[in-house]
Amino acid sequence: MAQFFQIHPEHPQQRLIRQAVEVLAGGGLLIYPTDSSYALGCQIGNKEAMERIRRIRRVDDKHHFTLVCRDLSEITTYAKISNPQFRLLKSLTPGPYTFICQATKQVPKRLMHVKRKTIGIRVPDNRIAQALLAELNEPIMSSTLILPGDEYPLSDPYDMKDLLSHAVDLIIDGGYCGLEPTTVIDIEDEDQAPIVARQGKGDVVFLEQAS
Repeated sequence: MAQFFQIHPEHPQQRLIRQAVEVLAGGGLLIYPTDSSYALGCQIGNKEAMERIRRIRRVDDKHHFTLVCRDLSEITTYAKISNPQFRLLKSLTPGPYTFICQATKQVPKRLMHVKRKTIGIRVPDNRIAQALLAELNEPIMSSTLILPGDEYPLSDPYDMKDLLSHAVDLIIDGGYCGLEPTTVIDIEDEDQAPIVARQGKGDVVFLEQAS
């Protein structure tokens, strides 16, 4: 049975943040809020938790996980970023964007796209997520909390408790955080203009201005 923490969305209680990170560091799987929707999250090297996410989502080994990072300096540890790409990321983070980038050797192979060797990365504009990342001191490997057959992610923590308490170790109730997924921007090829792979919550007017 999962633990259930109610954490204030504007002023996260540090005691609960520490306890949540202890769950992550102990190999646990949690549900936590971001600036777009709720997500499933675990530590990068936790293969068992990654398989639990796949079972909950019913996705195969081609599913693109996302590394949720604290800031740009952390992103550059896990993704190969050119100077123009860095400027783009700086203008859009933190925010509801996921960037598809070439992965560095710091990323476990099982997290990369099988053929392209890419990884999804993002920096969320959410105080609970940022507090978790600061306490953990590394990215959270994440996937949107959308169940098989559903069109939208789960948004009510009490529904999550009813449906997934047996499948995860901790559910964080951080209030309503939305249903719209991130905008996905492919910057894999530094010689090409950024490509909007999925229009979501993040505005793409920057691309129109650049074209």
